[in-house]
Amino acid sequence: MPLSFNDRFIQALPADSSDARNSRSVVGAVYSLITPEPVVEPQLLLWSDETAALLGLQHAPDDALHWLSVLSGNAVAEGSRPYATCYGGHQFGHWAGQLGDGRAINLGEIDGYTLQLKGAGRTAFSRNSDGRAVLRSSIREFLCSEAMHHLGIATTRALSLVTSNSTVVRDMFYDGNPRAESCAVVCRVSNSFLRFGHFELPAARNDFDVLKQLVDYALAQHFPDIDGSQPDVVAQMFDGICRKTAELMAHWMSVGFVHGVMNTDNMSLLSETIDYGPYGWLEKYDPQWTPNTTDAEGRRYSYGNQPAVAQWNLSRLGNALYPLINDVEPLQASLNAYNREFHAHWQRLLAAKLGLPCDALSSHPAFAPQLLQMLEALAMDFNLFFDALTRLASTQSDFAAPESSAALLQCSYAESLDVLLLQEWLAQYQALLAAHPLPARATSMRAANPVFILRNHLVQDVIEAAERGDFSPLQDIFTRLKSPYADATDDARWIKKCPPESMHRAGCSMLSCSS
Repeated sequence: MPLSFNDRFIQALPADSSDARNSRSVVGAVYSLITPEPVVEPQLLLWSDETAALLGLQHAPDDALHWLSVLSGNAVAEGSRPYATCYGGHQFGHWAGQLGDGRAINLGEIDGYTLQLKGAGRTAFSRNSDGRAVLRSSIREFLCSEAMHHLGIATTRALSLVTSNSTVVRDMFYDGNPRAESCAVVCRVSNSFLRFGHFELPAARNDFDVLKQLVDYALAQHFPDIDGSQPDVVAQMFDGICRKTAELMAHWMSVGFVHGVMNTDNMSLLSETIDYGPYGWLEKYDPQWTPNTTDAEGRRYSYGNQPAVAQWNLSRLGNALYPLINDVEPLQASLNAYNREFHAHWQRLLAAKLGLPCDALSSHPAFAPQLLQMLEALAMDFNLFFDALTRLASTQSDFAAPESSAALLQCSYAESLDVLLLQEWLAQYQALLAAHPLPARATSMRAANPVFILRNHLVQDVIEAAERGDFSPLQDIFTRLKSPYADATDDARWIKKCPPESMHRAGCSMLSCSS
């Protein structure tokens, strides 16, 4: 089955005059044409049937070798004109200037979806790096893309993961311990890989012609519900981005997901989760936890800061779009709407996790903060706590009974347990449940509380097995993540607290941007 590419992006937007691979400043253009660099002896490790279905593709095509060549960057498919895009961004709160696709190469579109190879070699934006990604980070990227989708959270998707016999040298923690690692390539899929930074860069350069072309393209291709004849179309687009980003942040918070590197160049215009680098999932509830060692001192991108950081990033996008709007009031109104939307979504999701109607939390405003304070004080495992609460609901348990407290305390990492604190909260919870009956409570709670979460210590075990040449755990975890809200027969291996030996283990609680 041949791959059939087209690309509205390169037809609609200005190109770099050079297709050279050397690192350079690209001005007056949105992308540079570039051919992926081949790898040695590529091998397909993972394939997503669900993502393939979006593209109208089959799982085992007759021309499998040609597919493997294209998805590894060793061949260019007919109709594909590979390119890397130019963007800037704020990194850790500071303007970083031109960044761009330093190791991501877009192949083109199939049925409205863009295919992008991450780790496919050098581009004009590689900044003297090698444009490669290693196996460990590529496994994390592929698995988390698909895990987030199956959790019901907006995300870029992953089609394939290819490893190879090519190697690059990486110093994982930048601590003077480099080693050679296998190169890998992930094929990512999205309706658009436009980021906030695509608009920030031309605005920072006062290149308003390119900025206007980008906005016109985005409106035409990705915001069809906005009437292009209206004078406030750019403000409408920004408002929609603010509202959808608020919903995304609430979903992240509801499952304890921490992105780890929320720079503006890692924020999707379509409000999808993008760029899975040093991400993590809350083990014990700690609003200040970050999985990113680079962020360990400032904790800018910690779990609890994510909603505020997203709003700050949106304000940078608003500043970039301002020259096309020339009115600050609608931009500020949309940023205010972000706050309202986030809190509304968060309250709705938290109520669902508790098996309560949303108005129960709004009528008892102190209850949710008390819950979070209790989770932190008792060092509760965030997702295991809500899973245990759901299991108690399914057995018609008395939540205020001692056995309920005992079941929930199994989710704690604390060395000494304040049982009274939990019992006091459970008594309030029992009263709320009685005052706000909800039909099929256990079923609705299960739909909001996943059984399986892609915890870092699980993924690290899989990575270490893969680096030894054992890929069966990789296939196993990929199968498990597709049904996160359901029990499975082998859950004893997946559903457990982080082991003590993994609490400070590289790849588990400590990750870097090195890949």
